[in-house]
Amino acid sequence: MKKILLYSFILLSFALNAQVKDKNLPKGNDSFEEKKYDDAEAEYRISESKNPKKAIASYNLGNAIYRQNQTSEAKYHYAKALKTAKKRDEKHNAFHNIGNTFMKDKDYSNAVEAYKNALRNNPEDEQTRYNYALAKKMLKENPPKKNDDKGKDKKNQKEDQKKKDDKDKGKDKDKDKEQKEKDNQDGKNDKKDNKDQNQGKPQPQPGGVSKERLQNLLDAVNNEEKKVQDKVNKQKVQANPKKAEKDW
Repeated sequence: MKKILLYSFILLSFALNAQVKDKNLPKGNDSFEEKKYDDAEAEYRISESKNPKKAIASYNLGNAIYRQNQTSEAKYHYAKALKTAKKRDEKHNAFHNIGNTFMKDKDYSNAVEAYKNALRNNPEDEQTRYNYALAKKMLKENPPKKNDDKGKDKKNQKEDQKKKDDKDKGKDKDKDKEQKEKDNQDGKNDKKDNKDQNQGKPQPQPGGVSKERLQNLLDAVNNEEKKVQDKVNKQKVQANPKKAEKDW
């Protein structure tokens, strides 16, 4: 690992001495050489904003950020450098340092691919060849999880979820059964309460009229008939008056 770090840093300083008409870039280079990486970062950011089409500013900015152990952001600026790179050596350096960021993150699979792309742009570079071989060795010793294991994990998760769903359904069924039994019991209790409340009260007859009310109606009819009969009898008496007897 010591060798790979050494080789990585050799390429990190590759573009620092490039001569371009940019005041901020040389200032950033001076700060970088003095290991003032935060000051170098600031100068390189200004340089990148002034020269968005030049790969060197993005590349050097990535170097300054890499030295501050911000591998994800460094990788982003190396990728920007690749987009604007026009020469093979620029592409080679960017791919090499992208491989370094992956190695630092222990992402050996992507590191192998990055170094492979770097070698495509410069097959003769011994540092990249060494890092490429080391990345393959680390990948062999630390293989990523197989898809089968992921598939098994997903299958186990599905089975666990199914068991949980079945268990929840069983609980719901038990709750429904308990609620149904409770409703039936409540219905029986309501009927019993109604029966108790009706005891001691006159119950309606099948015809819809109670016995007591029927008797009252009969009595009322009889009274009316008696009144009519009395009235008729009174009228008869008035129509046939008796003659008064003479007082002899």
